[in-house]
Amino acid sequence: MILDIRQKQTFNLKPIYQRVAVSFNYEVCFTHNLFELKNPTLAQVITADGERKPKKVLAIVDAGLLTFCPDLIKQLTAYSKFYAEVLTLPIEPIIVPGGEAAKNDPNLVEQIHQQIETVGLCRHSYILAIGGGAVLDLVGYAAATAHRGIRLIRVPTTVLAQNDSGVGVKNGINAYGKKNFLGTFAPPYAVINDFSFLTTLSDRDWRSGIAEALKVALIKDASFFDFIHSHSAALVRRDMDVMQQVIYRCAQLHLEHIANSGDAFEMGSSRPLDFGHWAAHKLEHLTNYSLRHGEAVAIGIALDSTYSYLLGLLDGSEWRQILHTLSVLGFTLYLPELADFQKVFEGLSEFQEHLGGELTLTLLEGVGKGVEVHEVDLSLYGEAILLLGSE
Repeated sequence: MILDIRQKQTFNLKPIYQRVAVSFNYEVCFTHNLFELKNPTLAQVITADGERKPKKVLAIVDAGLLTFCPDLIKQLTAYSKFYAEVLTLPIEPIIVPGGEAAKNDPNLVEQIHQQIETVGLCRHSYILAIGGGAVLDLVGYAAATAHRGIRLIRVPTTVLAQNDSGVGVKNGINAYGKKNFLGTFAPPYAVINDFSFLTTLSDRDWRSGIAEALKVALIKDASFFDFIHSHSAALVRRDMDVMQQVIYRCAQLHLEHIANSGDAFEMGSSRPLDFGHWAAHKLEHLTNYSLRHGEAVAIGIALDSTYSYLLGLLDGSEWRQILHTLSVLGFTLYLPELADFQKVFEGLSEFQEHLGGELTLTLLEGVGKGVEVHEVDLSLYGEAILLLGSE
């Protein structure tokens, strides 16, 4: 084969390297009764961009929320009329199913995209997502993929969403039997935590979100874990003041990690904020998502803490305190699905595949001290499962 000399010369050209630094800024607000006319929080968030003309806002609401807040749609309409100089609702709010059903139906993304196109949203318009973490994940994915990104304002309505998923930079839906197989890294324009919505939660959903607070406390802040441990009974009694403190500190720790970890979009192999999550994601799938995400995370925390203990990393007294705290809060720490080791351990390879690179798990070498490992002893993990089952 004869190579054209002109083509050969291009091989000697030096590569052009470019580094692009992009900064993201968004605020997380805390309030009560967001859609009361005397509460200007949402209007202030929208006007913060300095543009004067009213903005189109496509509102998308978690259907489960309407059971407890039947007047929410009317409140949204009244709010938009009261603040007509700031925002306008081009159509009635879109209602989508809540819970994991929101992330398991790919047609919902297309429906949202269709409405975005129909009402003529642009990149300076807003999508207002009101609901639990699964709905926020769904709407965030749709918002990030329309026009390559429409401004998203999240209004998390559960403990889990207010202290974790709702304040982060990830969006996604489930596909091919895998959690968050399709998704984006796209920070929201703003997050507004309305504590009033928490009064609508069942005890199960109230408790579920505390698991993410325990997770971040165990790997980052021993004093925060001590606070949750010492206030476990108050949390069970649904003490709102204590819960607000838990949500605020948990959100703060998550945001600090996103900003300061050096890997906000998880380009590497490390994901410490997913402590306990490899098993949690698999258990959600194995239970056909009848298990709440927070309930699965609680089991994952118990499992990885027990493995850390058996591995000699975690002191026995601290291990027992972790399990005791989870139990006092009302979490079940063992399910029959755990007995099928082979299926459970598939979660390890799926976790590695989702993130890429070498297997990286966060374990505990003490309360408030996470440590990364890249190899696991499956037989020892099996012992950890059996130990959990005997507790």
